[in-house]
Amino acid sequence: MTELATLARDWIADDPDSEARAELEAVLAAHEAGDPESSADLADRFRGPLEFGTAGLRGRLGAGPNRMNRAVVIRAAAGLARYLTDALAELGIEGPARVVIGYDARHGSRQFAVDTAAVMTAAGHDALLLPRTLPTPVLAYATRALDADAGVMVTASHNPPQDNGYKVYLGGRVVSDDGQGAQIVPPYDAEIASRIAAVETVASVPRAEAGWTALDEDVVNDYIAAAAAVAGPPAQADAAARAAVRIVLTPLHGVGGDTVEATLRAAGFTDLHTVPEQAEPDPDFPTVDFPNPEEPGAIDLSLALASEVGADVVIANDPDADRAAVATVLDGQWRMLHGDVVGSLLGERVAQRVEREGTTGSAVLADSVLANSIVSSQQLARIADSHGLTHANTLTGFKWIGREPGLVFGYEEALGYCVAPDLVRDKDGLTAAVMIADLVAELKSEGRTLADAIDDLAREHGVYLTRQVSARFADVAEIPALMSRLLAEPPASLAGSAVASTDDMNEGFQGLPPTNGLHLATESGARVIIRPSGTEPKVKAYLEVIAPVDGDVGPARASAERAMADLEADVKKALGV
Repeated sequence: MTELATLARDWIADDPDSEARAELEAVLAAHEAGDPESSADLADRFRGPLEFGTAGLRGRLGAGPNRMNRAVVIRAAAGLARYLTDALAELGIEGPARVVIGYDARHGSRQFAVDTAAVMTAAGHDALLLPRTLPTPVLAYATRALDADAGVMVTASHNPPQDNGYKVYLGGRVVSDDGQGAQIVPPYDAEIASRIAAVETVASVPRAEAGWTALDEDVVNDYIAAAAAVAGPPAQADAAARAAVRIVLTPLHGVGGDTVEATLRAAGFTDLHTVPEQAEPDPDFPTVDFPNPEEPGAIDLSLALASEVGADVVIANDPDADRAAVATVLDGQWRMLHGDVVGSLLGERVAQRVEREGTTGSAVLADSVLANSIVSSQQLARIADSHGLTHANTLTGFKWIGREPGLVFGYEEALGYCVAPDLVRDKDGLTAAVMIADLVAELKSEGRTLADAIDDLAREHGVYLTRQVSARFADVAEIPALMSRLLAEPPASLAGSAVASTDDMNEGFQGLPPTNGLHLATESGARVIIRPSGTEPKVKAYLEVIAPVDGDVGPARASAERAMADLEADVKKALGV
């Protein structure tokens, strides 16, 4: 028997899931019969454990250590439970940790959540299970609202249908600084991972058959009320303006549909039209190739419905509703706005509110922070400065943005926005939807649109045009080779302009911790950041050009588009796209 076959048989003997055992037995039998495809499949399943990092776990469903399955989840839950016990003990605290657990509608999600509750309960912790499939922001909210020491969300967010994932938040007594209730960052991830690795067998992990708490709808209703209040209590004129806004929604077959509708209605937005083909949760996502609003074609059905009903705005959430895409009419056509454009619109709105509620020039304003990831547009920094607020760049991901001290607004260009950090220390597509809807209502009452608001920002700060180029890989092992080549031999020029600055972000960049990436800046002012995706088998390049505006926005925008076309062509060549 080969070493690979021995590993597979040992896994089968320890796997608690009969369907997973049968699946792996079939792959093993085909491998032993000499089928090369099954042999490759088996080798991939056992090429190492699914890594537990700052995104928790995320991977393809299936049997084996390099897949998402009950055995992997039980080990992860046991490691987290041990970490919580140890962390409280180091603080001199006896007694259980409080752990809130949520789950989406993907294949296996509820079972993984129940397994987590069973492990936590058996380990002596208080496990609180959300009442049903719900968006990730509800879990993030509950972690803070219930003063939990940890939160677990079973979701693969916008990944393909065959994936699932396991996201971890820390708070309560374990993390009490600005990162309370945010996703884990180093060293927490490594400390939890080491305890997961110490689990010898799944069979050795105790699991309770009962004893955890099934939460009722109160926590959901509390979240909806708090999220709706993000728009502020409407005056009579505001209430009429909100009721007049026609909104098309799509949850993309995810779990956000009823929650975003309830939240918007609670805020006074009642003219709602959800895409019927995508309204109900469906783990197979039958109408889209990838359940990610950023992907071409993903929101086509909502754009068609918007044209049919004469909508004012389209808001699309990803399957776990922590992201929000926005579409509006530009130059006579429905178009989805880039995440940087929405981030700037929301950042301006939050900055105006903070400035209005604060005192100009006071420490209150200076202590209020607008933050975005380093790969997002530089326009937010200009917005912060114009209102007397502080701006901060962070590493990519809301695990960093969400723990920024003094945060009043944060975003990343991948459609993630945090407009209410006191509620959710993470991206939240539902509160973002409320604030976008409120902006549209205000503009409509003035006879204006989102296009006008975008032009306002351009006249104030210039045209900031951003775009993303991606190289997708079937084999993730190819990604390090590409990054090594680019770091060793970066382009000498881009879009006809010499590269004036080349920065290896592995050595740190602009005061940030080291991260795998390359920063390029040209003499013309263009900027490119290239880095591997943290959630998908991609290398992503983030491009930005800036054009000053002298009167009319149109010529500046056209100039920026020409510069971007040249830049995009050169970056694609560098990535081998």
